[in-house]
Amino acid sequence: MKHFFAITGIALATVFTSCTADVKQKNHYSSKIDSLVKVQNPRTFNGVVFIQQNGERKYERAYGYVDFNKKAPLKITDRFSTMSIAKQITATLILQEVEKGTIDLHKPIRQYLPDFKYAWADTVTVHHLLNHTSGLYSDELKSQLKFKTGTAFGYSNVGYSVAGMVLEKQSGKTFNVLVTALFKKCQMNDSSYPTETNSQLLAKGHTIRKDGSFEVNDRSDFVADNYFGSHLIVTAPDLAKWNESLHNGQLLKPETYKLMTGYSVTDTHQVFSEKPIGYGYGLRINDKADIYEIGHTGFHPSEGFTAVNLYYPKTKTSVIIMENVANENFDIAYYFEQEVRKIVMDSQLLNK
Repeated sequence: MKHFFAITGIALATVFTSCTADVKQKNHYSSKIDSLVKVQNPRTFNGVVFIQQNGERKYERAYGYVDFNKKAPLKITDRFSTMSIAKQITATLILQEVEKGTIDLHKPIRQYLPDFKYAWADTVTVHHLLNHTSGLYSDELKSQLKFKTGTAFGYSNVGYSVAGMVLEKQSGKTFNVLVTALFKKCQMNDSSYPTETNSQLLAKGHTIRKDGSFEVNDRSDFVADNYFGSHLIVTAPDLAKWNESLHNGQLLKPETYKLMTGYSVTDTHQVFSEKPIGYGYGLRINDKADIYEIGHTGFHPSEGFTAVNLYYPKTKTSVIIMENVANENFDIAYYFEQEVRKIVMDSQLLNK
């Protein structure tokens, strides 16, 4: 009997140790992220990290302050600016109009904006605007183009402003109304189109100078024309709801979603890869990595926000990092976004 209990005890201990090891392995990404966001070099982290898989929250932490001067601590439910993550929301609304037949992706925008003063409206299409092959400059409408339309990739915020004009014209609704209805459909109850009232709920953006000093931005300098491509108000948990809705067939028909996530042009971005990856409609498509990845970044130093929204379809995993700081030293601007992504990519979460 003594031998039986001894063997049983060893067996139980082995099972317990094995289970503990499995738990540690599965949660290893949590401790790694916890350690990462505490580092001081090359910069400090101030924001939220939110990971959700198949509807289940796997990691949620808020670090730092809503306002550096007032030292109010951030919460996971605090509101941030999407920055350029807004582009996929605008693209989705346009594709919904495509499904209704009110917008043709491949017809010149002159058809929709007949009084537009620029000659390039005769050749630039909504397709070119959504995948940044229009040749428009980044932040200013000009009569000339950077390159011949359709021949190269050239990131353009103002291109999304023009796309937004087409969207409002063809839908007969304002972007505010369209975004509000879309967020309601996705149950994004804490997210919104920016207004004077709800902008007061936004976490303060902080510009971090190259010398290490900071400036608190009490208000956004963006205007409504910028919102199509650069500024909507969201929480990290709501952005995960957005991912679930967009990537699981709740917003677009399968063939339309395939258009959005397909690509005919590539571009590099340091968060994703040193090599070029695809750019669809408001989304970067990384089908070159070991784990298929869809995502987008957001960054604006003068506004004081940095963000990344990543989605891994195979495991239905969202990885969202939102900071209410933006560093003027672009070499380190996305440091934490890159490092969190590496941790998750190497974790058991995605490697099942």
